[in-house]
Parts: sequence; structure tokens; C-alpha cells
Amino acid sequence: MRPAPGEVLHFSEDPTITRFVPHVAATSTEPTPYVWAVDRRNAPSYWFPRQCPRAMAWVGRRTTDADRDRIIGAGCGDRVHAIEYAWLDAMRTTTLYAYRLPAGPFEPISSPGAQPHAMVATEPVTPLVPPEPVGNLIDCHAAAGIQLRLLDNLWPFWDEVIASTVGHSGIRLRNAQVRPASAGR
Repeated sequence: MRPAPGEVLHFSEDPTITRFVPHVAATSTEPTPYVWAVDRRNAPSYWFPRQCPRAMAWVGRRTTDADRDRIIGAGCGDRVHAIEYAWLDAMRTTTLYAYRLPAGPFEPISSPGAQPHAMVATEPVTPLVPPEPVGNLIDCHAAAGIQLRLLDNLWPFWDEVIASTVGHSGIRLRNAQVRPASAGR
């Protein structure tokens, strides 16, 4: 599920939203009220139940061959998403909806020196069409050629990812299992 040209997407488990109004998200470090959405490149990061912790890694411009093989896996494509076994049933059973929004009011947002991780609007936005069910979230990953890796605990993998040269993003990591005493930090 990706946006068409001139669109961005908002993913939600709620199929009843008729208008998106800027707000400060409870988890946001941004003090400005926004409507949040994603572009084509960032859409796969949201093919998950909303609260599911996920560690994602991909090959970037500065990724070494050694890190690609170690983190992504030799011959395994350019991207891996990891979740914990505890979230597998939710991945199988959650109905996720995609809202198609007009791209016009949205601007990219990013951390300094990083690629944009989302699109934000500061005005209310009405969906272009009713929300569409995304479908089987595991199948979305497979169709996009993205590995979906199941782990007992995300932290050892995440520690390796952030110490490497691969691009990465972690979402809802506060919902992950407790960090093992033997793992990193």
C-alpha cells in the first residue's frame, strides 16, 4: 500500500476518521500541532499495528558491504523490519486502514542531517476517498521484498543496527520487551 502521485498516506486502525486536525501527538518531540502522513518511501514503516515496536534497517549510500551482510543479510534485499514474536498474532490479525490525503498541504519533516521521516501539515486535511483496508501486513512486506524478521527481543538487534552504517528507524521501541541484562547499553 503506497500513495499515488499527488498523495500521502496516513495509516490507522480507525476506519471512521473524516477529517484530520493538527494536534501534538502524545509521543511527539515536536511542540507544533501537525497532521502526520508518510510518502512512498516511508509507507512501509507503518505496515504494522500502531503500537507494535519495530526496528527497521536498510541499505543506504554509506552502508558497507560488511554491514549489509551482517545486518540485512547476504542476498536478502535492501531492507529488513524486525518485530518481537509477541507481536506476530497482532501482525496477522490487525486490520489497518490507509487514508489517502492530498500531498499539497504537507511538507517533509526530518531530524537535522537526516532524510525526511514523515510529512506534516499545519492545517486540517480531508481524505480524498474513504479509507482502504491495507490487507495482510505480512503479505505487504513480502510483496515489497522487505524481510520481516521475528526476534525474541529487539534490543540486541537494535544495538547492532544503530552502531552500523545501515540506515535505520525504530518506532514504538518503548513497547518492546525489557532489554536483556546482557544486551548493550
